[in-house]
Amino acid sequence: MYDLDLDRIDRKILAFLQAHGRASNLEMAEAVGLSPAQCHRRHRRLEEQGFIRGYAVRLNAANLKLGVTAFIEVTMEKGHIRDLKKFTDVVVDIPQIMECYAVTGDFDYVIKVVARDLKSLSQFLMDQLMRLPGVNSVRSSICLDEIKCTTALPLPE
Repeated sequence: MYDLDLDRIDRKILAFLQAHGRASNLEMAEAVGLSPAQCHRRHRRLEEQGFIRGYAVRLNAANLKLGVTAFIEVTMEKGHIRDLKKFTDVVVDIPQIMECYAVTGDFDYVIKVVARDLKSLSQFLMDQLMRLPGVNSVRSSICLDEIKCTTALPLPE
């Protein structure tokens, strides 16, 4: 990321895009108080400077019959540092894994997974995750209710 200070208008554009990703440039320009041409230039600059990583559609998991969300703590085998790259290379290609983070603490990774049901989750854990290179153990927590799920980042003042 470049060393670029965000001004008030840049923050307005970013906040607007986080809330209204499908809005037109004209709608965004009106919301932030710029002409469409100025707004377009700033928007493109924010993309070029790496403040905007991409655009995505958020699908409804329940409507797609993905009724189970789980958070899985993965502990790697001690002394298998060479397996870490193999593990991460495989994880990025598994569609059930929504997010994966290397973390500090008692385990090495936290993974967010979606599955059709508990049986599907169990099959995923036993047939895929536990067989990945270097995996020693997993511990899962099933999500009972989604309280907050957002992709919007807090913007600096």
